[in-house]
Amino acid sequence: MSTLVAPVGAQPRTPEPPRAPPAVAVRALSKAFSLQRGWRDMLRHPFTREYSAVLRDVTFEVPRGEFFGLLGENGAGKSTLFRILSGLVTADTGDVLVNGVNVSEAPREARHELVPVLTNDRSLHWRLSAADNLGLFAVLHGLSGAALHTRVHEVLDTVGLQDVRGKQVGLFSSGMRQRLLIARALLTRPAILLLDEPTRSLDPVSAREFRAFLREEIGARQGCTVLLATHDQDEVRDLCDRIAVLHRGELLVTGETEAVFLQHEVQRVRVRMRGEPSASLLREMAEAGMAVEHAGAVEADGWYWHVIRLPHAGEPASLFAMLARHGGEVARLEREPFGLAELLDAVARPRRKEGTDA
Repeated sequence: MSTLVAPVGAQPRTPEPPRAPPAVAVRALSKAFSLQRGWRDMLRHPFTREYSAVLRDVTFEVPRGEFFGLLGENGAGKSTLFRILSGLVTADTGDVLVNGVNVSEAPREARHELVPVLTNDRSLHWRLSAADNLGLFAVLHGLSGAALHTRVHEVLDTVGLQDVRGKQVGLFSSGMRQRLLIARALLTRPAILLLDEPTRSLDPVSAREFRAFLREEIGARQGCTVLLATHDQDEVRDLCDRIAVLHRGELLVTGETEAVFLQHEVQRVRVRMRGEPSASLLREMAEAGMAVEHAGAVEADGWYWHVIRLPHAGEPASLFAMLARHGGEVARLEREPFGLAELLDAVARPRRKEGTDA
């Protein structure tokens, strides 16, 4: 029997340290809810059940310390996914691991790692001050005495509410209440925060300030792993390292935020010009990857609004130069906004094509 001998002078290979589990691992998660039925239907078919699928085979991972976004329209399944992560709802199939802990097998242990922050949470006591609210929840978490007062002071300082610690919560603005909810979540020093539509009730200025607070304080200084559920694409582009796009319970795409938008973002411009594009102009536009998606007369004297789709690398300036070369009389040119509906359509279009080809 031969024996393998290491070459002279060779250093023994040190084993690689075990990799830390991801902060959140969602594997083949599915959930359906039974549909409500009328009395007549229940009497006629008492044993029949109809279900609506809310999540379909959703799989993704979130590394520790990442700001991860779940982007989707209302009804996409984001809130249901958060409830499953929090242990409030049980999945039909699949697994959820929080820092390596299976939520369905050890929900109490998982809740020590992860805390949800829900928009318009009604569990705050509006007649109590901010400090008294936090003190009450700190007692429920087992804190008391000097440790309680120290921790309340710390989290109020973290969210910038130290100056209003004695003010009744009922007199707080929406942004201040959102900060207090995050302060309450931080009482137990969780590793993971779930933020469900955190800026839904805020005006644009307050929303921008709150996003800056989340990015700089919660993400950078506190080092929390954050999962953000939203339908606001500007919010995920401002905050999130990576995103997952959910649509009707199905995970369409996962990846780095800007890479996802770079791949799928569609540029459109609206052009107000006289008459319809000439055949030569349409030919040159097609060669440049441009196309007229919609045209309609707006005035009796022949002025038209044209919605023109540009290639991703295309610039409105190049279109304007092309129109000028072909003698187009242009009165106005403006960008069409790229919203969530356009992103979902752009992501889902290849899937629909594959289904048609199949």
